[in-house]
Amino acid sequence: MSQHFPDLLRAAITDVMVILLMCTMATPKYKNRGVYALAILVILTTNLSVNYYFYRTGNYTAVFHVDLAMLLIIGIALKPLFSDRIMQWCFSYITMINIDAAVVFLSYFFRELFPDPLYGNSWIRLILFSVIIFAFHKWVSGPYRKVLDYWHIHLLPIVALLACFLGYFFGGDIREMLTKNYLPLFFLILLGFSVYVSIIYSLKIIAKQYAMREETLAIQAEREYLQLAANGMSERFKLMEEAALQNSHAAHDRRHFNSVLLGLLEQGQAGEAAALLQSQNYTTPRIGKVYCENPAVNAAVCHYADIAEQAGIRTEISLDIPARLSVDTLELSMVISNLMENAIHSCKRLPAGRPLYLRFICRNVGRLLLEMENPCPDEAALDGNGHPVVRVDGHGIGGKSVAAFAKKYAAELLYQIENSVFRVRLLV
Repeated sequence: MSQHFPDLLRAAITDVMVILLMCTMATPKYKNRGVYALAILVILTTNLSVNYYFYRTGNYTAVFHVDLAMLLIIGIALKPLFSDRIMQWCFSYITMINIDAAVVFLSYFFRELFPDPLYGNSWIRLILFSVIIFAFHKWVSGPYRKVLDYWHIHLLPIVALLACFLGYFFGGDIREMLTKNYLPLFFLILLGFSVYVSIIYSLKIIAKQYAMREETLAIQAEREYLQLAANGMSERFKLMEEAALQNSHAAHDRRHFNSVLLGLLEQGQAGEAAALLQSQNYTTPRIGKVYCENPAVNAAVCHYADIAEQAGIRTEISLDIPARLSVDTLELSMVISNLMENAIHSCKRLPAGRPLYLRFICRNVGRLLLEMENPCPDEAALDGNGHPVVRVDGHGIGGKSVAAFAKKYAAELLYQIENSVFRVRLLV
């Protein structure tokens, strides 16, 4: 048996490396490595036992046929241990055979470079397979997974490559075929390398372009959401400015009213003064409350606080927002408006008997820390990204606008639902 040790060593290295290559190319289904070690042991024992019979007769052509059959058995036997779909597995299986065929030829051709060609064959296979497995694991694995997703596009060239390899290996004594066809096989290996590099590189470029297009569409959508919300806020600000102007006029008129009232009282005309006061109660405009120093934010908060109070929602608002901000004032006002509007809508959807409230706090700690809290329906939930799930068609634009604002200013946005209470925190 010692005289056949180089042959058995070569077969063992080839079998182990081929299985390791498959484990690198495919996606293992089980975390326990013992399962795969056992599979390697069974396949290795079976293949070496069969090969040893032909090594004793010196029939290396039969060994080649047995190895080819064993590759087919490996492909069928190992499939249940991996989670790849059947055609993805076939793509990897054909790729593995192409790599194996190239390594077998190269090891046979360059074995004479070693002092002992019998062991040189084994060393070359060990080196080539190791380099391929390392390169695949280090650089090729990610792009290759994308190739598997589009196997139907790239299957034909690799099948044609396999047919060409087998065409040069069959037809006579395997050693004679490898020697006689060394030049076409060299070109075929170069062609195969070019095919796989082209497939991976082209798909990488396509994936990059697709990612850039998706990013561009996402940025465009965010801009549209911001613009849509900004347009709505602009209309609201116009109404608020008109109301503020009316308040200013009312304050001016009140001074004259007080002068007239004082004159009537000085003249002893109490009845006329009382009638004037009574008429004034019906025309006195409501002056907005001051929640913070920032006029635009204060106007937005006043607007929605008034809507909440008219809906019977108790408000608790404590804001420390300066007049000058590091972010766009209009966009921040829009975000606050969307959050308050969503809170009001959530309260309105609650069943009768539930306490209705809106608690809005903002602290200035170098950065603005906003927190809004309100009760919510029991079915309220967050999606996989931690954002509120939209259950009504036509809603959700406000939430997307808030997310776009947070992304634009690298703000920290956190939603939380606990015990039917909805909280959102924004650190900007």
